[in-house]
Amino acid sequence: MENLTGWLLLAAVAAVAGGLGFAKVRAPRVYWSLVGLPLTWGRFMLTYRSTMEVCGLTVQPSGLRAFMTRNVARREVRPQPPKVRRVRPTSTGLRISLRLPAGLEPADLAAASERLRHAWGVRSVIVRETRPGIVELRMTGYDVLARVRMPRSKVDGPMVVPVALREDGSVFARDYPQVPHALTLGANQSGKSMYQRNLVAGLAKLPVGLVGIDCKRGVEQSRYAPRLSALATTPQEAGRLLDALVIEMEDRFDLLSLHGASDLWDLPEDARPVPLVVLVDEVAELFLVAAKKDEAARDQMVMQMVRLSQMARAIGIYLEICGQRFGSELGKGATTLRAQLTGRVVHRVNDKQTGEMGLGDIAPEAVQAVTTIAPDRPGVAVAGDSSGGWSRIRTPAMTPAEAAAICREFTHLTPELAFLAPFRPLVRPEPPEPAPPLVNPRPVTE
Repeated sequence: MENLTGWLLLAAVAAVAGGLGFAKVRAPRVYWSLVGLPLTWGRFMLTYRSTMEVCGLTVQPSGLRAFMTRNVARREVRPQPPKVRRVRPTSTGLRISLRLPAGLEPADLAAASERLRHAWGVRSVIVRETRPGIVELRMTGYDVLARVRMPRSKVDGPMVVPVALREDGSVFARDYPQVPHALTLGANQSGKSMYQRNLVAGLAKLPVGLVGIDCKRGVEQSRYAPRLSALATTPQEAGRLLDALVIEMEDRFDLLSLHGASDLWDLPEDARPVPLVVLVDEVAELFLVAAKKDEAARDQMVMQMVRLSQMARAIGIYLEICGQRFGSELGKGATTLRAQLTGRVVHRVNDKQTGEMGLGDIAPEAVQAVTTIAPDRPGVAVAGDSSGGWSRIRTPAMTPAEAAAICREFTHLTPELAFLAPFRPLVRPEPPEPAPPLVNPRPVTE
């Protein structure tokens, strides 16, 4: 009987160990909640002071505190680390709120984030300033970007589209009222097209107009035709389309002046024009010309895009510019246009210079992160904005057929705009499903 009990106990321990090993690989959230979270929390609480001292994140106490500690508490005066205000567990890690003592700033903790990550055995440590004197350490217990699963939580706002997942488990969303124009860069097979599919799929569900410019003969964007209000597939069509958008921009400014409004969202709902998102795929095709006689048309297109990027935010026209490289070598006006594109998303690039084109002017420390993206992880990118903040993100996998199906499902939301009627793409009818056979086949038996 004792032998049987021992074997049963051994089998139970093996089953638990096997289950935890399976959860670590296939269900990392479950493994983190059961094993990783208690271990990391205990390690943090036990080693917090010593880790902060080793990392140089302590300051000498004030004279009064030192006097009280030495003469009243009868304890040795030691340097003070940031005070832990709150520890909050999440499904992906820990969020720790710290009160900084005089003499420390958030940049000091950010510079030591790699040392803190190794000391506490977590995947990443991200420092965020919540308010003056208060910072939040966002620890991630496992590789959230290995298998991207978007949470079901809804985002607030009239033009907010969740696109990807950040490495700390939060959602990266395109907030057009806050970041009206954006630039997306990436080499071939880097996941740039997948990012665009997720963005188009999210926009297709909103009451907005989508305008496509794809000078690769519509290879990428023609599948979105049921949801597009306009599509230009050649530089000549793109030039005429941009001229039409600039004219519409001027008409909308007249409408704002008539109602005394300064923004599209200040207009009454019955008088508010539909917002427009202009999706430019491979912007280099609009800059490059084969002959000198085409330079005038090229300069006109670039000038119109610059005008839209400078003024169109107020009247609800937003730009999404995509390409492999985007710098001064493209031609006149390239850097001027780039300066107006507040949001930046840079996937894996072939050279450091391309990363500097996308992020060097807003978050120089993020350039190094771009150059370390592995080729076998498509969809991983670094997102930044003009505030200087940046984060690693990854878009969930989405096939072209899935994105096209979403566009067909929400065709009824496509606005009919008169000024875009000449550019409305031709929607190909769906192939009919094969009819069932009239006679059921019967297997041949010997």
